[in-house]
Amino acid sequence: MIARLRPVMTRWTSLVPALAVVLLVLTWGRDLSGAVVALVTPVLAGAVLAAVHHAEVVAHRVGEPFGSLVLAVAVTIIEVALIVTLMADGGDKSSTLARDTVFAAVMITCNGIVGLCLLVASLRHGTAVFNPEGTGAALATVATLATLSLVLPTFTTGKPGPEFSGVQLTFAALSSLILYGLFVATQTVRHRDYFLPVTRQGDVISADDHAGRPSSRTALLSLGLLGLALIGVVGLAKGVSPTIESAVEAAGLHHAVVGVIIALLVLLPETIAALRSARRDRVQTSLNLALGSAMASIGLTIPAVALASIWLSGPLVLGLGSTHLVLLALTIVVSSLTVVPGRATPLQGGVHLVLFAAYLELAINP
Repeated sequence: MIARLRPVMTRWTSLVPALAVVLLVLTWGRDLSGAVVALVTPVLAGAVLAAVHHAEVVAHRVGEPFGSLVLAVAVTIIEVALIVTLMADGGDKSSTLARDTVFAAVMITCNGIVGLCLLVASLRHGTAVFNPEGTGAALATVATLATLSLVLPTFTTGKPGPEFSGVQLTFAALSSLILYGLFVATQTVRHRDYFLPVTRQGDVISADDHAGRPSSRTALLSLGLLGLALIGVVGLAKGVSPTIESAVEAAGLHHAVVGVIIALLVLLPETIAALRSARRDRVQTSLNLALGSAMASIGLTIPAVALASIWLSGPLVLGLGSTHLVLLALTIVVSSLTVVPGRATPLQGGVHLVLFAAYLELAINP
């Protein structure tokens, strides 16, 4: 039965990314009617599932932590392109777009994805086990990047408001690139074993034995289809965003809810991939995906918007408000306490999910 279904799955996951890109081309820059949104939505969901499938194929071929890195960087590059495109469209709300998107990504990954994965793994296997050396290094990098890019602008005095001056923005952009580059080198070259899954006895799992490794040709094909699927996911999410915005306004909710919904859609492939790894007791892979996505979101978005600010008009507001500063500080403290033991119970997962729920509640009722 499984052998019969495999060709169907292969065809399905190959056709949906191409269909998503075709729909994106046909709908780009147009106001979508309700009927078109109803057509686009299932294709968007299918593209998310196809992206997860192809990401897992690539990850299984190249091994960890390279597989997690491929998905995190691919999603973030396309997300950055979307942010710059939306900022170029102008409007009063574009000045805070980069800040809101990056902070939403940090909250979703560090609390939403991490909390879900720890809860699922610990309920299924007793405790969630991971490598504190690698996870601690990733968390430290995320905390530093978030502070340099999102906290300091609130307190600098070079420009009025929560903005960086030109020199400060250049420093933040270069620092983000350097730190992200150093982390990738640490993760993939010098200390790769820190980011591999571990057994309950603390032994590193260097190979994944749940299935045979795909061929190089299959992995390259999946890599190309992964790119198509992610382009379709982000592009179609942008297309349906006006409909989401209208629904949010009709419900009387704060406009920040729109950014949260779009961020959730964009990060959905990584969320599903991380949960699958957690179910298989590969919590380190889940944390690589979550913290790697947060890091890539900051480390690539800030340099991109810094470069784009050369030709974009209007202010670039990066500093967080007081409420979000408290949430970020609490997230860093709680995450540090979670990482240190190298294992977690359902309690730790629940704490992170409560923090994520608090972020969502404050987005709805600021």
